[in-house]
Amino acid sequence: MSNMPADNSMTELQLLDADTATGRSERAKWLLTSPDPPAPWHQLFSSIKQTLLPQPKPKQPRPNRSFLFMQTLFPILKWGKNYKAAMFKNDLLAGLTLASLCIPQSIGYANLAKMDPQYGLYTSVIPPLIYAVMGSSREIAIGPVAVVSLLLSAMISKVIDPSVDPVTYRRTVFTVTFFTGAFQTLFGVFRLGFLVDFLSHAAIVGFMGGAAIVIGLQQLKGLLGLSHFTSKTDVVSVFGAVIKALHQQWYPLNAVLGCSFLIFILITRFIGQRNRKLFWLPAMAPLFSVILSTLIVYLSKADEHGIKIVKHFKGGLNPTSVHQLNFGGPHVGEAAKIGLICALIALTEAIAVGRSFASIKGYHLDGNKEMVAMGFMNVIGSLTSCYTATGSFSRTAVNYSAGCETVVSNIVMSITVLICLLFFTKLLYYTPLAILASIILSALPGLIDLHAAYNIWKVDKLDFMVCLGAFLGVLFGSVEIGLLVAVIVSFGKIMVSSIKPSTEVVGRLPGTDLFCNIVQYPVANKISGILITRINSGTLCFANASFIRERILRSVTDENNTDESSKGRLHVLVLDMTNVMNIDTSGIHAMEELYKQLIAQGIELAVVNPRWQVITKMKAAKFVEKIGANWIFLTIGDAVDVALRLKINGLNNC
Repeated sequence: MSNMPADNSMTELQLLDADTATGRSERAKWLLTSPDPPAPWHQLFSSIKQTLLPQPKPKQPRPNRSFLFMQTLFPILKWGKNYKAAMFKNDLLAGLTLASLCIPQSIGYANLAKMDPQYGLYTSVIPPLIYAVMGSSREIAIGPVAVVSLLLSAMISKVIDPSVDPVTYRRTVFTVTFFTGAFQTLFGVFRLGFLVDFLSHAAIVGFMGGAAIVIGLQQLKGLLGLSHFTSKTDVVSVFGAVIKALHQQWYPLNAVLGCSFLIFILITRFIGQRNRKLFWLPAMAPLFSVILSTLIVYLSKADEHGIKIVKHFKGGLNPTSVHQLNFGGPHVGEAAKIGLICALIALTEAIAVGRSFASIKGYHLDGNKEMVAMGFMNVIGSLTSCYTATGSFSRTAVNYSAGCETVVSNIVMSITVLICLLFFTKLLYYTPLAILASIILSALPGLIDLHAAYNIWKVDKLDFMVCLGAFLGVLFGSVEIGLLVAVIVSFGKIMVSSIKPSTEVVGRLPGTDLFCNIVQYPVANKISGILITRINSGTLCFANASFIRERILRSVTDENNTDESSKGRLHVLVLDMTNVMNIDTSGIHAMEELYKQLIAQGIELAVVNPRWQVITKMKAAKFVEKIGANWIFLTIGDAVDVALRLKINGLNNC
């Protein structure tokens, strides 16, 4: 009778162990019987459907599909129903303030793009109107920007010299703009926004800083009144051209006039930053500078004494440019390549600007929808004598400070610029080029973010190398070299992390069921006879499979060498694949080789939590059959329990 309680206790333990084993088996079955993931074509179709035809929110009546599609394509149909007169008052003020900054900047940026002045204003009429009905940002201001203007002039000038053949140059600019819009639309429709992320934050900071200095150096031509100047953008060529020009005939009056108004614009900006209520002062300063300097030149006849002026300035409505697009010429390949680069740079700037102000206002900006809007805007712009437009940070900041409520401010700005084109372009005949140079120079400090560069240096030294590479590439090479250096270094960083990912040995934290890196958490305990290894890579593929296999086998060897006693001999390798999102045939082959080498050493392989794509491919490759379905586990805890039981049984048999 004395043995009865002990027998009952053993029976309870056996029942408990049986329940635990049943639970483990059930959890493993959930993993092994999961349905097949959707096919790639199905995912692509669903992605496009979500972009163009999103589902209505729960508890809302299902609208007509065509109307839902129209609302998605033209967000103005959605928010326009709630638009009020009080909102229009704020948008009107913001739009007029925006136009006062946009008009002189657009003329200056057209000059930077080596286009006639009116094309800068054309670009500030049609694209903002298209974006107003298709875009989802409330604050972003659309039009020509400095960096894209520099990109166009720097890259297209290598194909066609604008001073030799301005007509072909202009046609190529429109063709590049068409390709830019087409690529942007495709990026949005097929949800390829991740392509923009290849230009990392560090790369953009370096590129923008280098581009700002290059743009500033290019403005020395207008600021000093030089007639002949280099078309190259690197700092060495520009300084060489300036020194050469200064030994020839140049006109100091241009520098005096330009620097005077540059100081005036910078002072008004300082006042506006110190007193937010005077936000309109720095916004109005460029237009005031243009008007006042034009009057001075006209009344004093300074153009006869060396002051360089705009001269002929064609006005009127945007003329059609459909017939100017050139898809059959010898330069169409170059135009497509430049269009792709411009598409990425323009989208990166616009989405960064839009999201930064959207976060301030507390709403979400869909990057894919923005790409579609930007793409349509540039495609239609290319047909109406516009060159590539995007969101401008400086003008968006003015728009926000002026209290804009919606993109109606863009419509007001567009109409104001159109009125200027219709009635006031003749008044701009005597506008000095030095003033346009000073307006561009005044906008450049916003492109140089020293604080961001310092933060990148503090956080990630390798990221800072990307930033520095882009900066020096633009400064001492060219715009495309700077971009190329940034992308190559960024890809190099990705390749290093993917080809040589880390694997870590994990242990159990005392008193918990948590398993963590033993190096990061020294209190974590390793379990004798069991090695738990985690793969820290999103994919197990041809690029890193062999390296990961060798790292794991080295860990196994080190573990066996650490404790040579029979009790410390390794019985089970638990491989945590929680972080592995996908695997290819090379990865599965590496797993098979790992399994064979472990079995040859008398070590079992337990695989933990292979993700959806991974377990599906493992089953298709019969790898699950090779190792046995009973060695696939949902959690590390389940795998360790079975491994401990195997070890105990092995010791008992000994």
